[in-house]
Amino acid sequence: MRSEHALVDGGGASARSLAGVTLALPAPGRFALWREYFAQIDLVPDLGSQIGTRAWWRGAATCAGLCAVTVALAPGFDRPLLSPFAATLNPVDREELASQSIAPIAYGATSGRRIGSTNAVEVLPDTPERPTLELSATLGSGDGLRRALERSGVGRHESEAVAAMVKDAVPLSDIRSGTRLDITLGRRPTRDVPRPLERLAFRARFDLAVEVARGEAGLALRRIPIAIDNTPLRVRGRVGRSLYRSARAAGVPAKSVEAFIKTISGRLPMSRIGADDEFDLIVEQARAETGEVQTGKLLYASVRQGSRETRMVRWESGGKTVWYDQNGVGERRGTMQMPVAARTSSGFGWRRHPVLGFRRMHKGVDFAAPHGTPIRAATDGVVAYAGRNGGYGNFVRLNHAGGLATAYGHMSRIAVRSGARVARGEVIGYVGSTGLSTGPHLHYELWRGGVPVNPMSVSFSTVDRLGGSDLSRFRSQLAGLMATPLGSARRAESSPEMLAE
Repeated sequence: MRSEHALVDGGGASARSLAGVTLALPAPGRFALWREYFAQIDLVPDLGSQIGTRAWWRGAATCAGLCAVTVALAPGFDRPLLSPFAATLNPVDREELASQSIAPIAYGATSGRRIGSTNAVEVLPDTPERPTLELSATLGSGDGLRRALERSGVGRHESEAVAAMVKDAVPLSDIRSGTRLDITLGRRPTRDVPRPLERLAFRARFDLAVEVARGEAGLALRRIPIAIDNTPLRVRGRVGRSLYRSARAAGVPAKSVEAFIKTISGRLPMSRIGADDEFDLIVEQARAETGEVQTGKLLYASVRQGSRETRMVRWESGGKTVWYDQNGVGERRGTMQMPVAARTSSGFGWRRHPVLGFRRMHKGVDFAAPHGTPIRAATDGVVAYAGRNGGYGNFVRLNHAGGLATAYGHMSRIAVRSGARVARGEVIGYVGSTGLSTGPHLHYELWRGGVPVNPMSVSFSTVDRLGGSDLSRFRSQLAGLMATPLGSARRAESSPEMLAE
C-alpha cells in the first residue's frame, strides 16, 4: 500500500502521511438509488418454491399481468383469420409432384427411388437383364467342380462338360478345397433357361492355371503353365536367447523350426546350445513366378559350437526317412533309448536325499532337463500307471517285453493314459518338478524282473550306417545342399535374436 501511495504523491514520506486521511465521496443521486433498489427485486421468481412468501406473490402478480396483456391484445374468438389455399391436385399431378419433391417418404415422396415419368418414357414389357454376370465361387471341403458351377448358375449339362474337360488336364482330386473360381456368365435368350458359361479361370495346381473360354467353336480349355523355382531356402544365424524365436524372426516357418529342434535334440541336448552358437538349416521351397511361395520338408540341420559342428541330413530310402550325420551315421536304435537328451544330475545308488535330508537308495537316474522338455518312451510298451504317485509327483510306469519296466517321475504334465500302448520314442509327458523335487528334472528308473537296476549300465542300441552306393549318393546330396545360397538370413550384430549371414 505504501508503494502505491508513493506513486500517487511522489514519495514514501507522503505515502505514510496519507495512511490516516479520510476521503469524502459524493452522495449518489435519487435515480441511482431507485435503479439499485429495482435491480434487487426479482419479478419472475420460481412459483414452485417458497409458496406464500412476498416473493411468490410478486411472481404471481407478474404472471397475472402478462396473461391480462395477452388477452387484451388478442383479436377475439369471433373473428377468424382468412387466407387463400392451393387448388386441389388431380391424382396424376399429385403423383408426379410427389416423385419430384423433397419430402419424407411417409408423406408420399418417392425421391431417390424413381422420378415422375414424362412423354419421353417408353414402357417396357419386362425388366431387362444384364448382358453378363461376373461371379466368384470357392470350392468347399469335400465339394466338387461341377457342384460349384451349378450353384453359381451354370446349367447341369454344361457344368458336366466343363468338369470333363478339366479332368483331362488335371485330376479333379488335385484341386484343393478353398480354390477360387472366377466365373463369367453370358446373356440368355429367355428367363426359363440357365445363363451360358462364357469364361472359367482358376489355379488348378501350384504350377498350373486353367482357363475355359467360349469361342466360335464353343467352350475350349487352355492350360497356363506357371514357372516354379525349386531352390531350397537356407537360413543361418546365431541362436541368441531363443533358437525358436531367432529362426522365426528370419522367416523360417514354424513347422520347419520344430522339425529342426527335434532333429538336433536327437544328437545334441538343447541345454548345451549357447547363445553364441550358430544354427544352419535348409528347407524345401517352391517359388512361383506369380509370387506365391510354398515351403516343404526340412532337408538339413546344423549347429556350430566353435570348432565343433553337429550336422544332420535327411535321407529317404524305401519309403522311410532317416537322419544321418555328415559321415553317414544314423541315430542309435535298439530296444532302449534315453527318455531325454540331457546331462545326468544324480546317478543310481545310495545318496543323501536333497529334500528329506537322510541317506536312502536312489533307484534311478536324474536328468537335469529344462521345464517342459518332452519325455519319450524308452521302448515299446503298455502304460501300467499314469497319475499322481506320492513323492514321484506326476508319474508314469511302462511295462515292456522280457520282464522289463521303466518309470518316469516329477513330470509337469502327463501325455498318456493307463492301459494305452506306446511306441519307442513316443512322447509320454513333459519334464517338471512335481512331488519331492528341488527343480525341474526327470527321475528315470529301469526294472528287470521287479528289481531296480542302473539304467546307465544297460545298452541294447545299434547304429545305422550307410555304405557302398548309398553312401556315395548321400555324399553327393550333402554336397548339393552345401552349395545352396543363403536366403532369408539377416545381419544384426547388436541383437542376439536376429540372424547374421
